[in-house]
Amino acid sequence: MKEQPLLIRDVPVSERPRERMLKDGIHVLSNQELLAILLRTGTKNESVLQVAQHVLQAFDGITMLKDATIEEMCKLKGIGVAKAIELSAAIELGRRIHNYMPEERYVIRSPEDVSNYVMEDLRFLKQEHFIALYLNTKNQVLHRQTLFIGSLNASIVHPREVFKEALKRSAASLICLHNHPSGDPTPSKEDIEVTRRLQQAGQVLGIEMLDHVIIGDRKYMSLKEQGYVK
Repeated sequence: MKEQPLLIRDVPVSERPRERMLKDGIHVLSNQELLAILLRTGTKNESVLQVAQHVLQAFDGITMLKDATIEEMCKLKGIGVAKAIELSAAIELGRRIHNYMPEERYVIRSPEDVSNYVMEDLRFLKQEHFIALYLNTKNQVLHRQTLFIGSLNASIVHPREVFKEALKRSAASLICLHNHPSGDPTPSKEDIEVTRRLQQAGQVLGIEMLDHVIIGDRKYMSLKEQGYVK
């Protein structure tokens, strides 16, 4: 009597690749199961798991699969052009992730570093831009965010908006800065008040505000150096 093909619906639900991935995590899946998820469907006579097994057998496990062409994949039963393209795209994406080298992050060790980082972007602006630089434990810039545009005052610059991004980025600390369109970086009463409010909020949240730097025209002023940031 001819043996009936094993279809994916014949596999217990708890043992199907997608269900196992959701239940136990992707790391427990075999290469066959990962391939089966990418292939999605089998053929009339074979389950997707069996088709995945044929692919692995044809390419010596995953050893040669990374270099397989679409034409070579299409020679296998159950693999058409669409599936071959999807497999090739997944392999290429994995290769790019493996080879990815993060760009070197800018390190801030002084107010001068802050100035060098933003001076040319800010010194010609006609409105005040309030910006936060979010840093990791090595004082590398994780993210730069323009938070407010307009005259600086305590009602506009709310600590909630400043520190929301810090929490989102898991930042260890932050540096605030803004420009003075007049070109004179001397802090105003409002600048000092905003600085104190933000510093207090950072102390509560455990995210240190390292400085508030005011950018003028080729000049800057650090409120930390002026004694307003402790």
